[in-house]
Amino acid sequence: MLSVLRQIVQEVNEAQDLTEVLRIIVQRVSATMGVEACSVYLADRGHSHYLLAASVGFLEGVDGKVTIHFSEGLVGLVGEREEPINLDDAPNHPRYRYFPETGEERYQAFLGVPIIHQRKLVGILVVQQRQPRRFDEGEVAFLVTISAQLAGYIVSAQTAGMISDLPSDNIGTILHGIEGAPGIAIGTAVVVLTSDLDAVPDREIEDTAKEIQALDQALDLTRHDIERLKIRLDKKLLPEEQNLFDAYLSILDSPSIKQDIIAIIEEGHWAPWALRKIIKRQVHKFEAMEDLYLRERSADLLDLGRRVLNNLQSENLPIQSYPKDTILVGDEVSASALAEVPHGHLLGVVSAKGSANAHVAILARAIGIPAIMGVTGLPAHKLEGKKIIIDGYNGDVFTSPSKAMIADFYRLAVQEKELYAGLDELRELRAETPDGVRVGLCVNAGLVADIRPALQAGAEGVGLYRTEVPFMIRDRFPGEEEQYLIYRQLLESFAPKYVTVRTLDVGGDKSLPYFPVKEDNPYLGWRGIRITLDHPEIFLVQLRAMLRASAGLQNLRVLFPMISSISEVEESLRLLRQAHREVVDEGFDARFPETGVMIEVPSAVYQAAELIKRVDFLSVGSNDLTQYLLAVDRNNVHVANIYDSLHPAVIHALKLIVDAAHSQNKRVSICGEMAGEPVAVIVLLGLGFDMLSMNAYSIPRVKWIIRNFTIEKAQQLVKEVLGMHYAKEIRAHLEKALESAGLGGLVRAGR
Repeated sequence: MLSVLRQIVQEVNEAQDLTEVLRIIVQRVSATMGVEACSVYLADRGHSHYLLAASVGFLEGVDGKVTIHFSEGLVGLVGEREEPINLDDAPNHPRYRYFPETGEERYQAFLGVPIIHQRKLVGILVVQQRQPRRFDEGEVAFLVTISAQLAGYIVSAQTAGMISDLPSDNIGTILHGIEGAPGIAIGTAVVVLTSDLDAVPDREIEDTAKEIQALDQALDLTRHDIERLKIRLDKKLLPEEQNLFDAYLSILDSPSIKQDIIAIIEEGHWAPWALRKIIKRQVHKFEAMEDLYLRERSADLLDLGRRVLNNLQSENLPIQSYPKDTILVGDEVSASALAEVPHGHLLGVVSAKGSANAHVAILARAIGIPAIMGVTGLPAHKLEGKKIIIDGYNGDVFTSPSKAMIADFYRLAVQEKELYAGLDELRELRAETPDGVRVGLCVNAGLVADIRPALQAGAEGVGLYRTEVPFMIRDRFPGEEEQYLIYRQLLESFAPKYVTVRTLDVGGDKSLPYFPVKEDNPYLGWRGIRITLDHPEIFLVQLRAMLRASAGLQNLRVLFPMISSISEVEESLRLLRQAHREVVDEGFDARFPETGVMIEVPSAVYQAAELIKRVDFLSVGSNDLTQYLLAVDRNNVHVANIYDSLHPAVIHALKLIVDAAHSQNKRVSICGEMAGEPVAVIVLLGLGFDMLSMNAYSIPRVKWIIRNFTIEKAQQLVKEVLGMHYAKEIRAHLEKALESAGLGGLVRAGR
């Protein structure tokens, strides 16, 4: 059965549309199971019936015409129970219904299984046979497996509007993704064109020198392309933001990548294959990393590889046209693809892959357009030229909107512009509640490009600076001087405001390319502070670079990641004191910095009262804390609906952390998506967090909330939600509070 299943999956993947997919399924299933009839019914919730979409063994011409009400027959019974129904004598079952238009009366044996996608019934798959028999467990399991495979294809087809028989309010009109940049956009989908590295075949060559020369020419052409794109965006981006394209150029100039490609050419393979092999090898390294920001670099490598391949093969892509209301759509939209769009024509971005840390999302925020990343089931190739709506607040993409829906969202987009024009006025005002309580608003940073937008948004410092990037862009550990220059630029840019620098947070499934770590369970493995404590020769170099960079500025704060025990904090502090003594002895005016612990794992929550006695502040990593408390991988689409930072367990854990810090009269901050989420901000305010750290674009929204909620009101709301048992209940309660305060525009489009 397994080999048959693989064959079916392969054929289905090559199908052009859902009609062909369903035809393949019914034909292959009937042949494999040796049954005389196989049929697929699609659920139409708008009319409360199932539509016969494809069949074998029924009368000719019935597909697409026969419907069965949700409460009728054995098909209806399968849907009601949402489990397989296996009968050897179906006509004698009390729920059996006779449908003469199908020819179904000839069949005795019946096996029906539900087709379910993420807890939602989307159809029914049925096999039937004339002779009475009960299907065995292996046959039932096979049909259940097929239905599970089929579910995704049906939902994707509904999403793309390819099932015309289903009503417009069906789930198929909406796709869900990650909010990469806020905003509303209504426009025409333009699918990003790419060269396919996976399609490159291997070929033997006779002239090695000729292949190497072709590679050199392709690299030069690609370098010119990137420089041209950088110039095109010269007036749209700040100098720091253009560094994203400098990163592309540095990859192209990397001698190690070029030499690796040449080495494969010299083994007798042609240049396109060698390029593919090395690019894919590097991509796999990045894709295996846990850190979202670093994982997104795989998209940059793929984009560069495709551009080089296109130049290498001397095949020009079709000339792309961009309407004035362009919304870029693709399986993996890159930063350079965004730059290709003429000035003033780009309204938004939709990508099947990526997260809020992708380069394209960073650029979208800088330019001020909405972006939705990681869209599940995005049928990009089916959307070319279609009118779509994207809602960057909720991560929704509407692929077949009605005229009324377009009119509604247009009105919301106008209101959004008016709203944000008003938020600009808050930049110079304090983040202070009406009853006089100050809350620090800081920024999360990982790129030089993050500095200028943060200062423009009114950030009071850096709440979290990720130091992994310098380690990732090299083929070795960066030296002390190299790190010093980076940290010095960062600290000088924000002085005298505090900058919280997190020590190296790698390991596990985000191992450095020159320091690989392979583990069965990387999320619970050798990572963060664990790896740096095991390698003090690496840790001390970084700590010395930080301390030297702070000389004369005195605005450095050091944050230790992935702390799970008191002994880890004590050992980290011992090494920091050693590094401090060394740099002071060398003549640097470096004050011993404030230190903090990241609370990301449950053990740190319950030891927070002891941890805070050893450091100056606590900093909650809300993304990882939520993930570990709920045992949910936040990047796994199958459990994405379970991941919610407003889960009661998370809120109770946050209260423990805040109470622990304040019991010692010390400060507690929070970074991650929760800190910039409007409804969550009310909870954080009421719990007593002293500082919130977020993306720069969230600062004006959060400041508006703080200036409109008294501490007393926020504390009352926290008291109310602490007595609730469901995340949805808590979220609805807080959204209602925002609406009542006149701040509803922060959680949805419009005023």
